[in-house]
Amino acid sequence: MFHILVVEDDQALNKLICRVLNKNGYETSVAFDGEQALEMLDQTYIDLIVTDLMMPRMDGYDLTKALRDSGYQLPILVVTAKDTFPDKAKGFKLGIDDYMVKPIDVNELLLRVEALLRRAKIIYEKKLEFDHVCLDYINLTVTIDEKSQILPQKEFQLLYKLLSFPNHTFTRQQIMDELWGYDSETDIRTVDVHINRLRDRFRDIPYFQIQTVRGLGYKGIIEK
Repeated sequence: MFHILVVEDDQALNKLICRVLNKNGYETSVAFDGEQALEMLDQTYIDLIVTDLMMPRMDGYDLTKALRDSGYQLPILVVTAKDTFPDKAKGFKLGIDDYMVKPIDVNELLLRVEALLRRAKIIYEKKLEFDHVCLDYINLTVTIDEKSQILPQKEFQLLYKLLSFPNHTFTRQQIMDELWGYDSETDIRTVDVHINRLRDRFRDIPYFQIQTVRGLGYKGIIEK
């Protein structure tokens, strides 16, 4: 279970956010300013922080700076009434990962939390998981319904890239530059060859597909 720290001095909003997160399967801890948040992090492992910016003693900006300066890489989602571009720019430069303006939609909050945790898992564990499927980047292994197979490196990297950013279209050139290198003399049609191999491998798998975007490139689709 993911553990989320909610840092918000408005007690009613803090309670609401925690209630919504708890209802959706997350464990929560509470802090009412940045100093309390740092004390909490010294005591327990936290997967993600939801924080306000304007708080007594230590605000969200100083909290973010203190965490990044100390080497903490956990995702930070800011929820604040400060909605100007300079406010957002300052937060992102200090190291926040996402930004929501009050009043918030709790359903959108849940989507953002889920996305941040998914990205963090991909980055730190080098694993991509969704229903019935696990892609293990370290071992180049795709496990589907508990059956595993090892893919050739380029095929695995291509599938991992497409499914890490579902519904995002990548051009053949983008794929070629990232997986084969900018200076590669490999024919760009190699991308099509690898796509066709992946489609053949997973032709009967209902959980994902690789879709051609005519005139542009390819995108991964994760079936719900």
